[in-house]
Amino acid sequence: MKLVRYNSNPFNALDDLHHELDRLFDSSFGKLIKHQDPILTPSVDVSEDEKTIYVDADLPGFEQKDIKVNAKDDILTISAERNEQKEEKKKGYLRTERFQGKFYRQIGLPIYADTGKIKATYKNGVLKLTVPKREEAQTKEIAIEVQ
Repeated sequence: MKLVRYNSNPFNALDDLHHELDRLFDSSFGKLIKHQDPILTPSVDVSEDEKTIYVDADLPGFEQKDIKVNAKDDILTISAERNEQKEEKKKGYLRTERFQGKFYRQIGLPIYADTGKIKATYKNGVLKLTVPKREEAQTKEIAIEVQ
């Protein structure tokens, strides 16, 4: 029996499988995704100091009544929905723009966040949330006695 060297790259089969799986998912789920409403993802900044966690979310164009903030366990949820339709009747009307959009953003909070005392303000398209930390989670300095 004669041995013959196999000159093919063994990873080509994996690449082929990867491409086939991509094609399968695109044909199955791609159609579902294309027919959904557009979902926006606002920019969110999360920072903290010794006593408070700060969350700033950019929501330009939304009104305060359209925004909802919920906190359950250690999950902070910010959501909003807006349907805007303007109709103007002018001679030579060339373009009309409508906006319809919604978003849903969840942020994990540490276990020491006091979600019962969250405060929210909305000004100039920016939602600002302050989440106080529980007393027991705040840093305490301990004096060391010299003996």
